[in-house]
Amino acid sequence: MMKGHILMSYWLCKERSVQDKNVLMRFDPKYWSVNFPRPMMASVVTTAPDAMRVEHIFYHKNEICGLIWNSEDEWDHSLLSYTTNRDYRHVTLKFHWKSHGIVALNAVNGPVLTIEGRDAAGNAMSYYVRLWNYAQGSPYDAQITLNFADLYGGFLLPNEGVKVHAADIDRMFISMAPAGYDGTNTPFAGGQHAWAEISEISCIGEGAILDIGDVSLPEHHVRMASGYDDHYHVTPERLMSQIHALGYRKSINHYVGMSHYFNLNPHNGGHMIDSVNDALNLPCQKWHENFADFAKIYGFELIFSLSYELFDAHCPDDWKQRAANGDPALTGWRPPSTLLSPANDAAMGYLQHVARAFTRILLAANLPVIFQIGEPWWWVTNDHRPCLYDEAAIIKFDNLLTSIADIRGPKTAVQNAMLDKAGDILGQSTLALRDAVRGQAATFGANAKIALLAFLPSILNEESPEMARANLPSNWAYPAFDILQLEDYDWIVEGNFGASDRAIRAANARLNYPPMHQHYFAGFVLRAQDDHQWTHIHQAILSASTRGIGDIFIWALPQILRDGFVYFNLNKEQEGALNNFEQISFPINIGMGATISPQFSTIISTTQNGNEYRNAQWANARNIYDVGSGLRSQQDVESVLQFFKRMKGPAKGFRFFDPLDNSSHNMTGTPSAFDQKIGIGDDVQTSFQLVKNIGEDGHDVRPIFCPIADTVTISLDAAIVQNWTLGDNGMIIFNNPPPNGAVIRAGYLFEVPVRFMNDQIDCSISQFGAGEIPNIDLIELKEAPIFDGANGNG
Repeated sequence: MMKGHILMSYWLCKERSVQDKNVLMRFDPKYWSVNFPRPMMASVVTTAPDAMRVEHIFYHKNEICGLIWNSEDEWDHSLLSYTTNRDYRHVTLKFHWKSHGIVALNAVNGPVLTIEGRDAAGNAMSYYVRLWNYAQGSPYDAQITLNFADLYGGFLLPNEGVKVHAADIDRMFISMAPAGYDGTNTPFAGGQHAWAEISEISCIGEGAILDIGDVSLPEHHVRMASGYDDHYHVTPERLMSQIHALGYRKSINHYVGMSHYFNLNPHNGGHMIDSVNDALNLPCQKWHENFADFAKIYGFELIFSLSYELFDAHCPDDWKQRAANGDPALTGWRPPSTLLSPANDAAMGYLQHVARAFTRILLAANLPVIFQIGEPWWWVTNDHRPCLYDEAAIIKFDNLLTSIADIRGPKTAVQNAMLDKAGDILGQSTLALRDAVRGQAATFGANAKIALLAFLPSILNEESPEMARANLPSNWAYPAFDILQLEDYDWIVEGNFGASDRAIRAANARLNYPPMHQHYFAGFVLRAQDDHQWTHIHQAILSASTRGIGDIFIWALPQILRDGFVYFNLNKEQEGALNNFEQISFPINIGMGATISPQFSTIISTTQNGNEYRNAQWANARNIYDVGSGLRSQQDVESVLQFFKRMKGPAKGFRFFDPLDNSSHNMTGTPSAFDQKIGIGDDVQTSFQLVKNIGEDGHDVRPIFCPIADTVTISLDAAIVQNWTLGDNGMIIFNNPPPNGAVIRAGYLFEVPVRFMNDQIDCSISQFGAGEIPNIDLIELKEAPIFDGANGNG
């Protein structure tokens, strides 16, 4: 499909319609979630097809965790979600309950099933069903049966009973409070661990089964990125099954987050990170162990990612980067996170402690150790002050310390010396973290592969060129790390591909990682109302595909599930050879004699009264070329046969010069820079697809993926311009965004991406000499080529 002159192979699916479905038992443990207040932590994992376990750590005597079942699926992709059904009148839920460290079933404040919905009159209503009233067994080990047709809220039954109206329920949750709960904000002396196991879950009755999406998309070349801070509340099995069903394979880059993995100790009326004892709190530990186990089951590698970012409220003050006036480095999240100083040995030691813990999880799951050092940098405030002045940094700068009030623009030699030292400090901290992971893996006889993620819009900001000295240090150069990962979503979502291209080139020039030792991260759409930004993300994926890099990740899973993003590798599934495209041309002397057959796809329906209804399935013709008619000699036959073998028949695509349609000026005229309108400037977008407008009104457009480079000329309004480069797939990339309202036009000669249509060619010299011309058909490829980077093409 086309949108804004960019060919796209993705879909934003807002709801499931005719796609495959299956059935789901209501209350399947995979689809429960948890919710709780800060700073406590909890997680839920599946332990069997009919069982789950909830792990808790409570820090205050008024904290409560809810184990939630939603009538409407809030957390799954639209193609994989279960059907909403709020009627539970004919349902009976049974399960076995075991717990430890939680208020007992028979006690005041013991576990309650809170049911939220409406009463028979349609008024909002909540019911509080005490589980002990429906339990058989002990207060910590009991069989519970809940028949929704005969279910009552209230502490003591029947005197306090309120019958549940089960026909209109939005959600329900089992509330779990810590032993010692008293409703006050009094902190426990230390974190109080507790758990609940719910097993032998069964649901019977007329409403026990729900429809659920059951699509399984073909494997494609894009990898998945996820984050614990976004999905700590759902089961790992739920996430892993969706990632696999949506066609993602091989690797998942998983950010362990900045706000949910640590243990805490009471501190000055709040809580501070515990940097001495276990690095991970138990709910986080158990969740990631389960996540790693399911990754193994589904055939994924995990890349655990740890950043220099921490939740500000729990971070020790002396660990924080600071501006010259003492302001801490704070992100724009609410509540904010802070950035750890690479100069602070205690902070860096803590990150190493955490990294070792996550490394052990990978080893225990028998997964390869692949670890990402995520976005390590010196922070710059919104008013351009570099945060280089925490106490530990000041000590390490020593006599190089100087004032940098505003990081923009050129800097003095003295200031640049300090920035170089900052880069060395940052680089040394990342190398130490690298060595900590490798050392932990080595103790188990394993190797570790280390990746470093660089967020280019911050570290290569063109307003602050000298900040690259601090944030892209020379001691990151290859082979300091096994993989360099680059991310640029601030530019991509704006369509500023020019800035992205310049930054990627600069990073490659500075660090010199071979393409196969690089990953690229495309994303992300922060707000649901900005889902048009997926167009730019898709374009960035296509562009990265041409660079021959190791892997491309899409950031991130929460936005994919929220917006219903579906990635199609049309280049593989629909055209066969397009993911294997060679930038070479069919022999032009033979092609000039080709017979050309434009082809459309039209559904024609005839009614009983003879009226016809015609539906054109393609916007543009797809050409078929019989190049056999261009053969003139035995040498031509041999040339085509050699070319056919090189392309492995239809397996590889290539370029073809259409003798009847090859120019932006009419069909075969001499091109000029004013021939074809390709876009209008908006002061932001820098990349524009070459197109050929079809018809007088230009309503239909044909994307031009294979322009002949030295023929391309570009104009803005009435002026021919040179401030652009020709990117992959006919993408024009301006050095700076064209001004708002400027009309962008292009002239060019072009070739057509094609492949051989058949797996064999029937041809003999004797037949050719007798005047029998073989049929040798080429068929036009309608999608953007993805060049075969492994073979050095493109």
